[in-house]
Amino acid sequence: MKYCCFLLGMLLFQISFGQEQAVFYFDNNKFELNKTEAAKLQKWIAGNTTSKILSITGSTDEVGNSGYNDTLSQKRVSHIFNQIKGKVNIRLDFKSISLGEKGATSTNKAENRKAIIHYLSEKDLDKENEVLGIKVAVPEVVIPEDAPLEEKVRLAKVGTKIILKNINFYQNTFATMPESQGTLYDLLFIMQNNPDLRIEIQGHICCIDKDYRNLSLDRAKQIKRFLVYNGIQEYRVKTKGFGVSQPIYPIPEATPEQAAANRRVEIEILSKK
Repeated sequence: MKYCCFLLGMLLFQISFGQEQAVFYFDNNKFELNKTEAAKLQKWIAGNTTSKILSITGSTDEVGNSGYNDTLSQKRVSHIFNQIKGKVNIRLDFKSISLGEKGATSTNKAENRKAIIHYLSEKDLDKENEVLGIKVAVPEVVIPEDAPLEEKVRLAKVGTKIILKNINFYQNTFATMPESQGTLYDLLFIMQNNPDLRIEIQGHICCIDKDYRNLSLDRAKQIKRFLVYNGIQEYRVKTKGFGVSQPIYPIPEATPEQAAANRRVEIEILSKK
């Protein structure tokens, strides 16, 4: 068993809400439990065969030198571990922590001569990662570029940005051109069919060094006006204009195609079910 020595502050940082503790005390200068504490440990083992042990910490009082106390606390942890090994479930990343005299938190010396089992009871095992603050990696969903808008929204996670294709405006205005109607109605139907969906419409422009007229925001607001006019609650749609601050291609653009790519409207998914 590998021993790790941490400062008490680090230990306290690691202890999360939902963990439980069982404390066992040692006689002065001893690393094996006396009969009373040994019986208490066996009773705890019998009642926790379905629990899971996260770590065991050992500590001493401040009598003696620190090197000796570190060794003594390690032996106390080892003694407890050997008693529970094979009888109670233990996490694969189990830690044994020797605090030595640094674990002395009480003015009563007897209360500092102890080992603590940190564990999760059976009722908390289903939220083990949550209790320990472990984030489970979620596989990234690949959204096909040519997928219909409805499919993109369905696959998107909160925070995903989706470009609204075929949204065009008359030059230097926020008025949409007729060919934009298809995408606008697609977005409207998606919002109608997904009442918990909230989005932010984000406008971008191209070709100039600064959005002096805030045209990118006005264009985003124009799309929101269309949605609200057709019955979508206003609170479900936010707007933002980024001007030329987030171009896909460097400005000035090298080709008309790059300019068209920079001149876009996106939606960001704010919440959904």
